[in-house]
Order: sequence, then structure tokens, then C-alpha cells
Amino acid sequence: MKPNEWNDLIAGLPEAHLLQTYEWSQLKAHYGWQPFYLVWKRGQHGFEIIEIVDVQSGVQSGENPQPSQVAQDVDAAALILRKNVLRRDPLVRLCILYCPKGPLLRWDDQVLRKRILDDLQGFARQQRAIFLKMDPDVVLGKGIPGAESDMPDQVGLAIETELGLRGWKYSDEQIQFKNTVMLNVSASDEELLGGMKQKTRYNVRLGSKKGLTVRSGNAQDWPLLYRMYAETSVRDGFVIRDQAYYQTVWQIFADKSVPLIAELDGEVVAAVYLFYFAGRAYYLYGMSRDAHRDKMPNYLLQFEAMRWARQNGCQVYDLWGAPDEFNEGDSLWGVFRFKEGLGGIVRRTLGAWDFAPQPLLYQIYTKVMPRVLDIMRARGKRQTRQNLDN
Repeated sequence: MKPNEWNDLIAGLPEAHLLQTYEWSQLKAHYGWQPFYLVWKRGQHGFEIIEIVDVQSGVQSGENPQPSQVAQDVDAAALILRKNVLRRDPLVRLCILYCPKGPLLRWDDQVLRKRILDDLQGFARQQRAIFLKMDPDVVLGKGIPGAESDMPDQVGLAIETELGLRGWKYSDEQIQFKNTVMLNVSASDEELLGGMKQKTRYNVRLGSKKGLTVRSGNAQDWPLLYRMYAETSVRDGFVIRDQAYYQTVWQIFADKSVPLIAELDGEVVAAVYLFYFAGRAYYLYGMSRDAHRDKMPNYLLQFEAMRWARQNGCQVYDLWGAPDEFNEGDSLWGVFRFKEGLGGIVRRTLGAWDFAPQPLLYQIYTKVMPRVLDIMRARGKRQTRQNLDN
């Protein structure tokens, strides 16, 4: 099976996600993670698992079907990432496993769901994992909890209960946002503007009146985009990685991403970096300068991002992130109000859950790692500031 065949395979599954693509697996492989590609198909004796060990070479285990057969009638799939723990000790074979935004399946199919969860738990034991983390896009509800827009999803809520009964634990370490804001971008420009709040619509139009223009960027813009992203992180107080990481991301996803750059008289003032896969566009990175913020470049950029997504075959636009708690005390509240003004709908999902075959090691790991991560984040913030000063 070739890399494109893996992407084609998962694109046909429910809630196919950018973080389940071959490109994402290769990005993580650059940073010490080993990818595994699992596929389930319905056979004569129920659902059968096929483990695709190497997507690029097509080496497979199980009944070893031909690549063209694998892509037919697939019922579920999962990219699972493995990272060794205590790598310097050859006698210790411990690892952690992560299935980002997966597995992909019809979660309302109880028979299939049971088989997938059984197999994932078995895989975690077989790999001697401290834990397996997954955060599939299982919807718990739409809208803000307690508001008129709140629409609970009974299937998702039942799955949440089921995971607890099976021994899975809601994770203290949430890697991805469990809630987000989604926009339908299949509408016309007038309908997109009409769905926005009045102030947001005014600010979109203000940027154009003040002379802002938006263009698509390319690889030559990467150093400038990273510096602007670093400036944004220092100003807004969030942690980013070094420049090499983002250039690796943008290079690997070159055919699934585009930067949109806002300029005023040729001067770059803000940008968004869009990714897209299987009919969904994603807003992963946004950046801006202090200069000309009164021209509201981020509003015009988001409108142009919606238009770009629609023109490139996407039906929905994932604004990537909403608060865990919908109140003003949440650190994402201000960003959420901006996204909400664009006309999006809140989408609440299951979040990350851990299955721990080795409970004692899991307890130790989850106590130590938050402290390590806090140290690394503080160090990262200092390094970003130093790089900007140089």
C-alpha cells in the first residue's frame, strides 16, 4: 500500500481527520514516534484486523491481502504512534501509545465498536505499553452546555459511560482540544457574511476598506511566518516549538496546506496557516504583528480562509479549539468569542482517554510527566524570547 492509498482509505471513514493521515505519521516519526497502521474489515467470521506495518513498502501482517483489497469495504482504521520510554536501557521495553483523533469508525455500531476497543486494549498489552491514549471525534453534543443551542448526543454520552466501564480513564493530559468551533463553508459569500455577528461582519469589511489585501504564501515565506508566530506566542503567552519543527510540518504537508497572508501596502501584518483533508479545512496556526491591529486583519483573513476552503472542495472549516469550560475564566474565552462571531457552531467531543495495562507505572508516569512538561514549557518560552531578541 502506498502513502496515498492510506489517505484514500481513511478519507472514506466517518470523521476522517488530518491527524490520522500518513503525513502526520511521518511528522511524528521525525521526532521519535513509530507509526502503526491498523485496518479492520468485515470477513466471514466477523471483523478481521489487518496490521499494516509499513505503508510505504506495503508489508502487511494478518491474512496478507493485496493492497487493492485492503482499500475495499474497510470498516475501521487507526494510526497509532508508539514512543519508547527509558530508551537508553535495552533491557526495559516500555512505551506509550497514542491514537490521535482516532480510531475512525462508525461509533454507533456496537459490534464493531466492541471489536475495535478489544483490539486496541490487546494491542496495548502486546506492546507492553504504560498506556494507550486516544481522542476520537466522538461527539458528546453541539452548542454551549446549558444554553438554548445545547444539543446533547446520546450515542456519544453512552460511549463515554462505556469507556469508563471498560477501564478507560479520562486523561489528565489532553493533547488536542476536545471542543472546537465548526463552520459550514459550502454557502455563498453573502451567506457566510450573513451568518456572522454584526460586529464581526463590520470588522471583515473594515479591513478591505482600510487597504488590507490577502495572498497565498509559499515556502519563501516560512522564515517570516515563523518569526511572526514567535512574536504572537510571546505577546499572548503560549508555548511554541522551534523553527525547524514548523518548517518540517509545512514541508511534509505542502500539498495539504496553505498560508494566507494579510498585507498593508506590501507589509505583512498577519497570517493564518490552513490545512485540509477529506473535505475539512483546519485553522492550526494564526499569527499577527502589533502594527496595524486597528485594521482588524484577522477578521478579513478568516473570511478569506472560509472562501479558500470552499473553493478547494471543503464543506466544513474547523477553527481548532474552544474552551473546556464555557465561562470567562477559561483561558480560551477571548479566542472563542472571536470564533463564535464568525458564525460557527460549538462541537463538544469525548476528549482523550487512557487505557493503562500497567496501572502502577501509569500512576508514576502521570505524576512525573506534568512536572517535566511544565519545566519544558517554561524553557520553551524563554528560548523563544531569546531567539526574537537575537
